[in-house]
Amino acid sequence: MTADPAAELHTIIDLIRYGASRFNASDLTFGHSYDNALDEATQLVLHTLHLPNDLGPAYGVARVTAPEKAEILALFQRRIEERVPIAYLTGEAWFAGLNFKSDNRALVPRSPIAELIESGFEPWLGGREVLRALDLCTGSGCIAIAMAHYNPEWHVDGVDISDDALALAAENKARLHADNVKLFKSDLFSGLSGQHYQLIVTNPPYVTNAETDALPKEYSYEPELGLRAGDDGLDLVLKILRDAPLHLSQDGLLICEVGESEKALVELLPDVEFAWIEFKVGQMGIFAVECSELIVHHPRIRELANARP
Repeated sequence: MTADPAAELHTIIDLIRYGASRFNASDLTFGHSYDNALDEATQLVLHTLHLPNDLGPAYGVARVTAPEKAEILALFQRRIEERVPIAYLTGEAWFAGLNFKSDNRALVPRSPIAELIESGFEPWLGGREVLRALDLCTGSGCIAIAMAHYNPEWHVDGVDISDDALALAAENKARLHADNVKLFKSDLFSGLSGQHYQLIVTNPPYVTNAETDALPKEYSYEPELGLRAGDDGLDLVLKILRDAPLHLSQDGLLICEVGESEKALVELLPDVEFAWIEFKVGQMGIFAVECSELIVHHPRIRELANARP
């Protein structure tokens, strides 16, 4: 019997299988770009070997060198012992088919909004023309840059309150040659006086205080500023709903992710016609709402938002 099970690992598929088994046995939490052990192990192995993430299965039997195997096993061990998100181990994350630099200056890119970007935001845009779009709370810049990539005729602004996040977004802008993106520092809309958009997309902090306190260790590596949002997760969302009409064109559209805070939002604003978007895997706590709808309900939205810290 071999003393070291890893000594029997020789090929790419051997290492992927071994990593997935170790991850599953270690009770890891998945949710940063990948939702299962097999995908995480695959990405770690292919990244370390400098191979494309869509590598054909025929290459699975390719043998790895001893130094390559040692590097892969070391990453496996860090993932298990330190609970570091895979994107922070590899320094990259895929979003909407694009490869972004990822580190602990911003949340790991993982929003279902990627699916909307790739589908052109239809049928929600309804064919309306977009000249200017805004990504509010841009973080790593993934949403702004992906919107700009798939819509090169759009002028896209990305804003965030975090200098660290904006620095990372700037690196991703250069990395992906997103010349039609501009980045600004702003506390929500406070730095955007006079700016108007046909489309505003936002994935703001929406995790409740209780949920933030109970998150698995993997999430502790991410900036809490990008997660925590009050007792019901709506501290920032309500302010966005209050102020968005000042920055949307008359027929403009707001798309916002609220995750598990969807129920609380509907309870607070039962009369607002939020269109909850269906994704390939079902609803994901993301809504579209027309500017005109926000204006109709502005008094109630303002009352709720002004009561927040």
